[in-house]
Amino acid sequence: MFLGMPGRALGALLLVLAAATARADTIVIRIDKLAFSPAEVTAHVGDTLEWVNADFVAHTATAHDGAFDVLIPVKTSKSVVLATDGVVDYYCKFHPNMTGRVSISK
Repeated sequence: MFLGMPGRALGALLLVLAAATARADTIVIRIDKLAFSPAEVTAHVGDTLEWVNADFVAHTATAHDGAFDVLIPVKTSKSVVLATDGVVDYYCKFHPNMTGRVSISK
């Protein structure tokens, strides 16, 4: 026991503290010279992917499994919050040779 707290109260306190300290990350993927950089990233459920288009043409980040389909105009950024775990392969609809992969864990 912690300072005379019953086990359940201590467990509840620890759960609240863990939730308060947990935070989601933002993972930035730069688009330049017709490429996603980095092309492969790891993330957690709840993290945000942010694509920054530094290229001279518009691009998309389109998941093969339909998890996301984002249009990213020239000199802008777009983002999505990752809702499920797994591996998501994506590409640009306009430039199918541009590919990326996100490995998402809980």
